Amino acid sequence: MSDSCELPQQPVAPTPETGAACALPGAVVAGAPERRWTAPGAQDRYEILRTAKSVAIVGASENPARASFFVATYLLGSSPYDVYFVNPRATSILGRPVYASLADLPVVPDIVDVFRRHDDLPGVAQEAVDVGAAALWLQLGSWNEDAAAIAETAGLSVVMDRCIKIEHARFHGGLHLAGFDTGVISSKRQLRSR
Repeated sequence: MSDSCELPQQPVAPTPETGAACALPGAVVAGAPERRWTAPGAQDRYEILRTAKSVAIVGASENPARASFFVATYLLGSSPYDVYFVNPRATSILGRPVYASLADLPVVPDIVDVFRRHDDLPGVAQEAVDVGAAALWLQLGSWNEDAAAIAETAGLSVVMDRCIKIEHARFHGGLHLAGFDTGVISSKRQLRSR
């Protein structure tokens, strides 16, 4: 995905009119407030990922159908990060312990990757500030300028409406057109049978 593409003004809630569960890049919701926050560029996102040593996934799920599970699986298998899970209702995900809050983690996470409802995001941003995290990362479809303001005022880097798995794979040569890590790095197009 190019940095020059337009992103949705905010996530699209499912409605009888749209039928959409989430916004696609370029989708704009009629009457949605204009985005005022300026997103970091590709180089800034790369630096956040390059310098990080640990990632805490807030809202991690043990359900393999959830995006947080897919991201966790990718980060554990294809990244150098120490990954921690935060969910007060789970005890174990992918054989690893789950913590009730960011404050319960045994380390200060460099990146707090958030899979939570829109209204919960400012509270998670404040928790990230309170524990001393370096960056707040709101997943694809999550945009909350109040959360961004809380984090940025305290000196945290902020990324919103971007998938950490996609961004990591993109910067490290493992992003296939479908978003999967193919394990093959080549400039040739893959031949496909018909």
